[in-house]
Amino acid sequence: MGDIKKVVLAYSGGLDTSIIIPWLKENYDNCEVIAVSGDVGQDSELEGLEEKALKTGASKLYIEDLNQEFIEQYVFPTIKAGAVYESKYLLGTSFARPIIAKRIVEIALKEGADAICHGCTGKGNDQVRFELAIKAFAPDMKIIAPWREWSIKSRDEEIAYAEAHNIPLKITRETNYSKDKNIWHISHEGLDLENPANEPMYNKEGFLELGVSPEQAPDEATYVTISFEKGVPTAINGEKMDSVSLVKKLNQLGGANGIGIVDLVENRLVGMKSRGVYETPGGTILYHAHNKLEELTLDRDTYHFKQQVALRFAELVYFGQWFTPLRAALSAFVDSTQETVTGDVKLKLYKGNIIDAGVTSPYSLYDEDIATFDEDEVYNQKDSAGFINLFGLPIKVQAKKNLIKG
Repeated sequence: MGDIKKVVLAYSGGLDTSIIIPWLKENYDNCEVIAVSGDVGQDSELEGLEEKALKTGASKLYIEDLNQEFIEQYVFPTIKAGAVYESKYLLGTSFARPIIAKRIVEIALKEGADAICHGCTGKGNDQVRFELAIKAFAPDMKIIAPWREWSIKSRDEEIAYAEAHNIPLKITRETNYSKDKNIWHISHEGLDLENPANEPMYNKEGFLELGVSPEQAPDEATYVTISFEKGVPTAINGEKMDSVSLVKKLNQLGGANGIGIVDLVENRLVGMKSRGVYETPGGTILYHAHNKLEELTLDRDTYHFKQQVALRFAELVYFGQWFTPLRAALSAFVDSTQETVTGDVKLKLYKGNIIDAGVTSPYSLYDEDIATFDEDEVYNQKDSAGFINLFGLPIKVQAKKNLIKG
């Protein structure tokens, strides 16, 4: 380990990375540790981070504002793809890791670091996401993953290590949920959630952080209109907004109405199932609104094929394969489908529900003259007979063959 003189650490100030700084210095010959925090909307979690990092042994701390880039170059492309992992997970942690890792590599190269360290466990997805991104930009960089090296086996033992080294923590053994927060979402794992039979304590004070449970939401509905231009959300209720402000505003509206709370037992990349609770209020609204607009503006074949693409896109993001040719190619396809995804979507938010309340677009493919149940002069209903005969011909031939065979 003596060849490691300088390490750049992906630093959040949470339990794992709080104890990693002194651990690195103890186990890597008092190496220099440079901490890097990618700001993707953790808000209060960044408060006091520099003082804590320096006191626990880091030589410096970078706090990099990545919010706008995160939303515009990672979140919005994923929304446009309609990518949802296993029908529920809106990928909040997944697409935050590549942008953070990319920036860490840039700093590591600038600082002349010998290695990059992360605090991901050997059971989780994040180790893959971080390390694939590192390999994409620094293929020969040494990676240190303490969870794959040290003797610590649990979060309780981590807390004990922190106490022994006088490292301040914001959690206790009783509130020791594993959480990940950014501008898009917050995840909750561990403790009572590890048993899928347990109902999450949504109404327990301090559990939900981005909103309230549906039971606690107002009895009166909230209406919101979201405007899109080529698949990208640009305005709320007619007010143009930058990307970061728009997501924050929808988080407020959605959170207040109990929107976007998901309880999911998911299939991790490493092979096991895990249970987590996700809060994604603004994101849930955006996905719903974007899909509603695509219903109106995309032709049938494109809309259906895009649903297939969405499944693969979601897997790529979840598996940490953002910086791959396939993801870039799928994004190029998705972008080509979004040329007409422009318009306004009106939604009603009520006690955890999103209810469609109207959609308009200058590129609408809906033709009332054709679709009407009233009398029309543009659609000859007799034409459908020939269509059905041709469309059903294989079924008819097979049925006749079956009759001959008895």
